[in-house]
Amino acid sequence: MNTSGDAAAFEALAGVTTATLTTVLLKKGLRNVWIRGAFPIRPGQQRAVGRAFTLRFIPAREDLATPESWSSPKSTRAAIEQMPEGCIAVVDAQGVKDAGFWGDILCARMARRGVRALVSDGVVRDLAGVLSTGLPVWSSGAAAPPSVAGLTFVDWQQPVGCGGVAVFPDDVIVADQDGAVVIPAALLGEVVAAAVEQERLEGWIMREVERGAALPGLYPPNAENKARYEASKKA
Repeated sequence: MNTSGDAAAFEALAGVTTATLTTVLLKKGLRNVWIRGAFPIRPGQQRAVGRAFTLRFIPAREDLATPESWSSPKSTRAAIEQMPEGCIAVVDAQGVKDAGFWGDILCARMARRGVRALVSDGVVRDLAGVLSTGLPVWSSGAAAPPSVAGLTFVDWQQPVGCGGVAVFPDDVIVADQDGAVVIPAALLGEVVAAAVEQERLEGWIMREVERGAALPGLYPPNAENKARYEASKKA
């Protein structure tokens, strides 16, 4: 996993909302970066930033999706043991909402290994237990049936389609109260720089609004307000 320069970049992203990131990525031509169906399962859940560790399910096939499959070398249990500390597990659960792809014991092991968060377009099971582990989770909710009732686990660390978004291993995930956003690994540096500047600009605009300024020419800023903003940075 490429972690060169991650500390500084992740520290910067800790102060950037997913709303800002979608705008910055839109300006770079990336419109499909918000993972549909992945929402925080706990009110007030803190923002999470980390490299993606991907896992992939496909629709259930009865000869493969069995309780016995949980003991297979190619299983969710085996995948968890490969997760590096600080990663965000991104689970492509096909958007299935009537089978819980993950439960409390798996989340407990991930928390013990130092996994930063779990993000998926599917649903968890054993919700009370999942919450008790303290692992931050973004998902579509909860359901009682086990994963094999609707899903077959196939592999990890492959490109996945989670919530309609292409996610590759090592991409950067930022998740907050608005959901989870994917930053392509190759764009991390330029996205961080642009996002930090965008947050700074919007902070200045908000202060102007609180002072009673009208929005036309301010948001987005015209040449005059851009000059005022630049002057404020120097001051």
